[in-house]
Amino acid sequence: MMTDFLKIDGLPPEVRARLEEQKQILHSAEDSKLIGIAAYEAPTEELLTDAILSLFLGKNVLLKGPTGSGKTKLAEHVSAIFHQPMHSVNCSTDLDAEALLGFKTLTHDEQGRSQIAFIPGPIMKAMTKGHFLYIDEINMAKPETLPLINGVLDHRRSITNPFTGEVVTAHPNFRVVAAINEGYIGTVPLNEALKNRFVTVEVPYLQGELLFQLLKSRSVLRDEKLLRTFVQLSADLLSLIEMGQLPDEAGSIRALLDACDLAAYIPPMRAVTRAIADKLEDERERAAVMNTAETLL
Repeated sequence: MMTDFLKIDGLPPEVRARLEEQKQILHSAEDSKLIGIAAYEAPTEELLTDAILSLFLGKNVLLKGPTGSGKTKLAEHVSAIFHQPMHSVNCSTDLDAEALLGFKTLTHDEQGRSQIAFIPGPIMKAMTKGHFLYIDEINMAKPETLPLINGVLDHRRSITNPFTGEVVTAHPNFRVVAAINEGYIGTVPLNEALKNRFVTVEVPYLQGELLFQLLKSRSVLRDEKLLRTFVQLSADLLSLIEMGQLPDEAGSIRALLDACDLAAYIPPMRAVTRAIADKLEDERERAAVMNTAETLL
């Protein structure tokens, strides 16, 4: 998949023109460091096109897929295409209003006098600067936390800062991308009100020739025959996942890439053990991975 948006056939001329304009925006040195890298390899061109078009139209985008399928890389990819810095929120059960919005702290002015200042969090920074906001594992947050930002995600595009009382309205370029892993321990289903605020883009694992090209370009392993064997291993593991015999993380492309890198220096079976099998909790699942690998390696 080519990373140059000009080579994406599904983008209308007005979208291409807008993205060209975005390239001319000057960001501070600090903000420029937050612009993602266009390194996502899409299983289909439609997936990338739909994500770009949704963001162009001002929609919030929810990336839904198994762990290691590339959701974060896709978010970074669109950040690069739109030439917009991206502020990130990593959700957990400990996530609170301060982590999302910011906090008050004691500071001193030039005369040394004490004063209370508000330090903006990722949401406030993204809203006021017109940047991207990436909310990772959004369904890991406590259900009572996320309603704080409902107004940010709907037509109002605004929020009342509970720490200052100020009503903050988002810059027109502000965009929200969130990611979700369904069915994992510690996650909770998104309520309908929140889910309806997003356009959903399914992010599957890369397979076949595209996966081979990805491994070839990013792994230190240079043995093409062995790389293709790892591609077949991925396909076989995904079949077991579809049959319910393995959890989604057994098919992680990230883990597969780790296995390829290790296999450049240690026996492939040991590489699979370290990078894939030993990450699984269930002994039967680990055995299923190794049995599958033994038929190929």
